[in-house]
Amino acid sequence: MIRTLVFWLKVSRPGLWFPALWLYFLPLSGMDVWEQTNFWLGLVFVTFPLNFIIYGWNDIVDYETDRHNPRKDSFLFGAQGSREQLSALKIPLVVLQLLFYGFFIAWLGLEAAALFSILFLVLLAYNFPNKGFRNTPPLELFAQFGYLLIVPFSMMLNQTSEVPYITYFYLVLFAIQSQLIGEVMDIEPDKKAQRKTTATQLGMKRTKFLIIFIVALEVSLLFFVYQDFIFGGMLALGLIWLLLDLFLIFKNRTYSLSEMKLFGIGSNVIALLSMIYVWWSGVLMKI
Repeated sequence: MIRTLVFWLKVSRPGLWFPALWLYFLPLSGMDVWEQTNFWLGLVFVTFPLNFIIYGWNDIVDYETDRHNPRKDSFLFGAQGSREQLSALKIPLVVLQLLFYGFFIAWLGLEAAALFSILFLVLLAYNFPNKGFRNTPPLELFAQFGYLLIVPFSMMLNQTSEVPYITYFYLVLFAIQSQLIGEVMDIEPDKKAQRKTTATQLGMKRTKFLIIFIVALEVSLLFFVYQDFIFGGMLALGLIWLLLDLFLIFKNRTYSLSEMKLFGIGSNVIALLSMIYVWWSGVLMKI
């Protein structure tokens, strides 16, 4: 039983919980939510249960691809299950979602039902066998918008003010950038499995150029629209690193497993620091 629970936890990829947590905290900027039951229930949902269905469903349909992926079988980057383990995963995936969806729909009503329905459709479109978005670049990038549903879920559950429209544009850039970075790390195993992604189609160099362009847009938004030079400065340092990565350090070279683990840990640290700052300052809620 313990082995099964450890496998389930790996499936949910704790090392990649930070986008969901970041989006959940965004509308809560400056709010004193620590003694509110609804906040903690939502926080629990966007960690293990939500990521369990997002990554678990993906693991089931990506078995052949994941067999070639050296990043797999870790809490940082996810499980590498056998066919039997992945087949047995379907029931707990469905049961856990029904429990949480049912609870939140009973509590929040039709708006929550609509939100979860959209989330299901996005996951279905991404993971649909053979012709799903995950194998149809660049549609796999737009499927990442499903993550943004966490923002209205947090607003609905915690009764917060509306997020500015321009912030959604920033979050779209953030979602696409995150997906492309993962695709760069997985470019070789994806090629071996003959999986089509934006990165395998563009190649590593042009994909890195695209990531740099997106991050430059994010920095411009933070400097000139939000007029925030602390968070913007953090991201600008990230932009400098990306330029050094492309032109001086790694260039077109594939990252080693130890390097990818280091990047994964670093991403979590940076995400935690930026999440604390964005929550404290409310920068993305002020326009």
